[in-house]
Amino acid sequence: MACWYEGPLAAFDTETTGVDVETDRIVSAAVVVQDAPGTRPRVTRWLVNPGVPVPEAATAVHGLTEDHLQRNGRWPAPVMQEIAEELAVQATAGRPLVVMNAPFDLTLLDRELRRHRASSLSRWFETRSLTVLDPRVLDKHLDRYRKGRRTLTDLCAHYEVELEDAHDAAADALASLEVVRAVGRRFAARLERLSPAELHTLQAVWHAAQARGLQAWFARSGTEESVDPAWPLRPDLPAAVSKAAT
Repeated sequence: MACWYEGPLAAFDTETTGVDVETDRIVSAAVVVQDAPGTRPRVTRWLVNPGVPVPEAATAVHGLTEDHLQRNGRWPAPVMQEIAEELAVQATAGRPLVVMNAPFDLTLLDRELRRHRASSLSRWFETRSLTVLDPRVLDKHLDRYRKGRRTLTDLCAHYEVELEDAHDAAADALASLEVVRAVGRRFAARLERLSPAELHTLQAVWHAAQARGLQAWFARSGTEESVDPAWPLRPDLPAAVSKAAT
């Protein structure tokens, strides 16, 4: 029987107005599904008019201008509903969901659902399990002493995965999926006996340890930055703080 990294996988990625999950917005998203390595992926894309200004710095990353999104993007409310529905479909089908730096994309989606649908991401998975594979967490745990950055571009270079059109949601999602397959193959001796559900649980522990290590490094360097240990979804903000952020 083929190992999980040779089987069906889905992947999710977003492009956004910035890097604050509490206040920034999704401008594009994609879900990529691949039934087996080398097979043609099925891609679902969304383009969103976020209803807020799109900073030039964000446009410089993903190339989506405010004017383009106003002309071609859809309103957020139905899009966030459709994305959540698609992730639920993947979970129901038993496909692990690959999300690079999952606490960012999944938390941002959760906040968008709260903002526009008076809902939450967790509500979609009350009766089904969302199994997440995060290439960043996996790589940092399995090859913890390797020096250098671990962005998606860096991981693609390290694992010899082709990445075209970086910072396009669909391209990044597919590359993340291929990186997870490559990680699985390289560390097969340590991963092949673990199910995706077991890895989901382990990644929460690994990410928390990684966050503590980064927090300690910030403290030693005098950087006043907080690292959230939660994975794959950050907890809710207190109501007063959440209200102030909207």
